[in-house]
Amino acid sequence: MKYMFLSLRPKQWIKNLFIFLPLIFGKKMFVFPSNLRTIAAFFVFSMVASAVYLINDIIDYEKDKLHPTKCQRPFASGKIGNVQMIVAACILSVLSFVSAFMLDGFFGWIVVSYFVFNLVYTKVLKEVVIIDIFSIAGFFLLRIIAGCIISSTAISHWIIFMTILLALFLGFNKRRGELQILGEKAKLHRIVLTKYSTYFIDQMIAVITSSVVIVYMLYTIDNRTLNEFGSNHLMYSIPFVYYGIFRYLYLVHKINKDGDPTTILFSDRNMRLNLALWIVVCILVIYFGF
Repeated sequence: MKYMFLSLRPKQWIKNLFIFLPLIFGKKMFVFPSNLRTIAAFFVFSMVASAVYLINDIIDYEKDKLHPTKCQRPFASGKIGNVQMIVAACILSVLSFVSAFMLDGFFGWIVVSYFVFNLVYTKVLKEVVIIDIFSIAGFFLLRIIAGCIISSTAISHWIIFMTILLALFLGFNKRRGELQILGEKAKLHRIVLTKYSTYFIDQMIAVITSSVVIVYMLYTIDNRTLNEFGSNHLMYSIPFVYYGIFRYLYLVHKINKDGDPTTILFSDRNMRLNLALWIVVCILVIYFGF
């Protein structure tokens, strides 16, 4: 059971917190039942994500054994059998689909779309240069859409742009980390890595980094934002966005982290503190008029 739980990659569930963005920025964090429905949606998305992780581990078994860190995963290291993985993936998939449609019909189709999109990504899209990164952005966009549906919130288009750009930023940094860690063995693990270079990725990251901070700045001073929150004080959260981006780049380039956002967040105290402060500032401005 211990190794099966680890195979679900619970640390990766943190990505599903994007579902809460429409709730928070839509001023419904304390509105019942939107808040409880969003919490339930988070767990449903976590279930379907874990089902996808199990399927990915089965498909990428041979490649994962060649990876310096993925080879330590329970399935790749032989701690869990193939039958156990398949049974667990089937159970989680069915539970997540049923639970999603019970919460909301449209939300159910988003969960199904996320599942199918992941399978297509695993089999085809992740080996197509650049499209693989856009696919990652698509997964985050589905989380935002799911959050809007389940909380009955119309979120600002700036938040959608910000989410897509941030996902692209994380995706390119992850590819860069993989190139650094794997070196000449990169092509054995993932063919698409042979089509990337650290120089090319750095150029993409430079473009996206500036776009992320500019879009967030525009969101804080947008007329709709000012009307909804009653002030322009959300601009005081901008320094935390800058620091988070710069700290992330520092860890990837100087400390040689692997670029996985969840690994970096759980391993770096400064990133966790910065994220917590950003959330506190946003909540104070949005809900308490500071």
